[in-house]
Amino acid sequence: MNHSTGTFIQPSAVGAASDLAGEEFEYRSLSRAAIGSIIFFVLGLFGLMFAALLALAGIGVGLAAYALRAIARYPEELSGRTVAWTGLVLNGLLLVGGIGLHAWIYLHEVPPGYLRVAFAALQRRSYEPDVPTDQAAELSGQQIFLKGYMHPSSGSGQLRKFILVPDLGTCCFGGQPKSTDMIEVTLENGQTVNHSLRRMKLAGKFEVDQRAVAGFDNVVYYRLKAQFCD
Repeated sequence: MNHSTGTFIQPSAVGAASDLAGEEFEYRSLSRAAIGSIIFFVLGLFGLMFAALLALAGIGVGLAAYALRAIARYPEELSGRTVAWTGLVLNGLLLVGGIGLHAWIYLHEVPPGYLRVAFAALQRRSYEPDVPTDQAAELSGQQIFLKGYMHPSSGSGQLRKFILVPDLGTCCFGGQPKSTDMIEVTLENGQTVNHSLRRMKLAGKFEVDQRAVAGFDNVVYYRLKAQFCD
């Protein structure tokens, strides 16, 4: 009974109001996997520049799929279905689009008339004598295209000549590179390039001959007279 008004309140009405309030303020936690899928999408955008980082978008797809399954299984405990679907679509598009982009670049990056060569074809394993490989000897005198990184000891500012190495480990953390880990690059046609740690694309005439280079303990066997540098 409500003493202030003199009216009676049915117990069933009180219970219904209590249930309604509980439903109105029911709390469901936002799926962490759904949030993670969005985070991995943002990180995966770097995969448009570095192909290996597209794996982050793949992780984002997995997290979004896991979140959708978890939300479907525990609908009264978890929320974030829209976030999970957004992460699934965005990461899927990034993964497919990124792979397509890098495939297109790979197919069109070699200038006409040049032969694509992997730096590994010029290198010797650690237990082998550090002398030019058989494939390097066969390539001498040919026009080739390859990729690598500028060694820090090459100098600074605008450079016309520098040492190219196969990876950042050799470039920055590997100390003095082996002879077969180095190519002395000379840019032709008045080209110069700023010192950089980015991966470079080069095309030119490849030659094999032994020569000492200032600043390096090991001799350099490989030369590249580059007509193209990017």
